[in-house]
Amino acid sequence: MRKIDINVRQLTRVEGHGNIIVRVSNGRIEEVKWEITESPRFFEVMLRGRPWHDVHVLASRICGICSVSHQLASLQATEAAFGIQPSEQSTLLRRLLYVGEIIESHMLHIYLLALPDLLHAGSVFPLLHSSKDIVLRGLRLKKLGNEIMEIIGGRSIHPQAIVVGGFARVPRHQDLLYLQGRLKEALPDLEATVEFFRGLELPEFSRQTEYIALKNPEEYAFVRGSISSTDTGIAALDQYLDITNEYCVPHSTAKFTRHVLESYAVGALARINNNYEQLNTLAKKAANELGLEPICCNPFMNNVAQVVETIHEVEEGIDLINRLLRMVMQEEDIVVPVKAGQGVGVVEAPRGLLIHDYTYDNKGHIVRANCVTPSNQNHGNIQHNLEALVHQHLDKSENELRLLCEMLVRAYDPCISCSTH
Repeated sequence: MRKIDINVRQLTRVEGHGNIIVRVSNGRIEEVKWEITESPRFFEVMLRGRPWHDVHVLASRICGICSVSHQLASLQATEAAFGIQPSEQSTLLRRLLYVGEIIESHMLHIYLLALPDLLHAGSVFPLLHSSKDIVLRGLRLKKLGNEIMEIIGGRSIHPQAIVVGGFARVPRHQDLLYLQGRLKEALPDLEATVEFFRGLELPEFSRQTEYIALKNPEEYAFVRGSISSTDTGIAALDQYLDITNEYCVPHSTAKFTRHVLESYAVGALARINNNYEQLNTLAKKAANELGLEPICCNPFMNNVAQVVETIHEVEEGIDLINRLLRMVMQEEDIVVPVKAGQGVGVVEAPRGLLIHDYTYDNKGHIVRANCVTPSNQNHGNIQHNLEALVHQHLDKSENELRLLCEMLVRAYDPCISCSTH
């Protein structure tokens, strides 16, 4: 007849502020709560009334880690509203910029935020002594992502080179060759990352889950496609409100979402569950070696999914640069036909499906904005996973159960601040 009282205030190694509360009395679960306490951020209201050329610059400030994702989703929404189709050159450069963000964000999470859990440390700092080579490997890979964003986007955080309709400037031939060399140099570090994960035992846990992500039959979808659910199939981008169904709960300043089940998940694991066949050769080989195949319903495997996606993106980046080098790249004259209209932009941020929906007046000022971020789509699933995890592991000590709950939330790599609006 056990009593458990877990009260994790301000969970560490996540972006933003969230609490984990678990109370068990006389062997009976009384309360399990994923509590979001971050102050609300009114960035949709901040966009209202802004002219079209300011919007993507402001939208990127929603997040410093996912600034490329927010900027591209914003640009897509504006371009859809105005009927603009970027050139092949701009499309390839945007996709290459995305490669940088995925590498940087995934490696930040795996090596600096999740690694201490995997090596039984309280933070990354003790690992600088006990596992220095592993930490340095992660920093090298993270730096590669930053370099790609800086060269293609103008700087690594809140890039300035991308504009409505295309790019304000294009990278030099020698810069692309440099980045391609850096991507090739990263392959041994990624092989070592796979080998490292092969030696780990992740917690055993599974709960039936609906996974939602972009899907494109032509490629592993990050920046274009339709919305795909493992439970209901394909939906058009403009049907996103029927998918997300946001609602409020009293213990969270971020909204929750649900679709056909009580919650759903987005992110790296959701993308692989929907797009496994679109993985390239090296990534699929890594997935097989690490025991990741669809449909995987263990949220702790999201860390493995991030490793697999990083390998995919490195190989994708090498191919994108080959295609760009075969083109005669040049500065483009971009004409923006400002008009009243509504547009939806949807991309896959590192943490999952990101949606920007704008309505413009005939002067090109926003009259309405709606943003649906990945982490507020994951909060409900985190809540229900915590409930199931506690139920399945009541035999563990309070400290063991606390660590499991913390690891579960961290496995989602939540960006809590983005979700509170």
